Amino acid sequence: MKLILHLVKFDWPGGPEQLRSRLSEIAAIAEQSGFDGISISDHLWLHPRIGGPDGNMLEAYTTLAFLAAQTHRVRLLTHVTAVPYRYPGVLAKTVTTLDVLSGGRACLGIGTGDFEEEARGLGIPFPSQAERYEMLEETLQICLRMWSGEHGDERPFAGKHYQLEHPRNQPQSLARPHPPILIGGDGEQKTLRLVARYADACGLRPKPEIPHKLDVLRRYCAEEGRDYDAIEKTCAFAFDVGDDARDSTKSDALIGQIQWLASMGIQTVVGFVPNIGDITPVEIIGDRVIPAIAGL
Repeated sequence: MKLILHLVKFDWPGGPEQLRSRLSEIAAIAEQSGFDGISISDHLWLHPRIGGPDGNMLEAYTTLAFLAAQTHRVRLLTHVTAVPYRYPGVLAKTVTTLDVLSGGRACLGIGTGDFEEEARGLGIPFPSQAERYEMLEETLQICLRMWSGEHGDERPFAGKHYQLEHPRNQPQSLARPHPPILIGGDGEQKTLRLVARYADACGLRPKPEIPHKLDVLRRYCAEEGRDYDAIEKTCAFAFDVGDDARDSTKSDALIGQIQWLASMGIQTVVGFVPNIGDITPVEIIGDRVIPAIAGL
């Protein structure tokens, strides 16, 4: 079992003036403690699920670029990019740049998006869900084209939503054959089919239905000729261990919850840590949780 540290809000002690130093410290502790990766919520406002929209939120790819310079081993990704927010050619170039500057550690986390108020508020078009699924598939096709060969597949791309006359990508990503792709969501009709067709990882919700969702994914993999076992099974979760290093009650409970997820087939848990700005919760996870679940 692997853990990815997920950053979703930045209302930390010290305010914006201290964000840089606290983020550096958190990244250093996460890497030293054995986290497999660090992910950033790709929002421009704080999501309502986390108490938004009033709250500090950093732009994801700028933050990941900063983290690339602060770390040496962890994977770096958004969880997940909303497909309407970036043109596919620019997104492929952005992830390629992150991959090159991080030494081959970038991943593309992507989904259809779900925060219409944020998009409308900042002037970003937010089409219907059906259209966003079409855009997602075209974006995946474009990214995979641009990550193929020495400079990408440079033939024109003519889709319903995107037209690229010359999808060149130079320099090419260091991760080969391309930066891993994670698709967030567990919809059985469209999302899991796209995972089987294009992705290296799925991003499921922490529900008892996980085994059923994975059975659906296995069926789609068979239809697409994909190796089901080659797809990383991930799940988002809350890593609430409290902020008292002397009290193991919450960390023991979290270990049990991660064991529950592992029993259903989850291999990687992407965890949001409450009060992460206080640093101590990350240290508790590194000291107690990661060693306990490493063998799952």
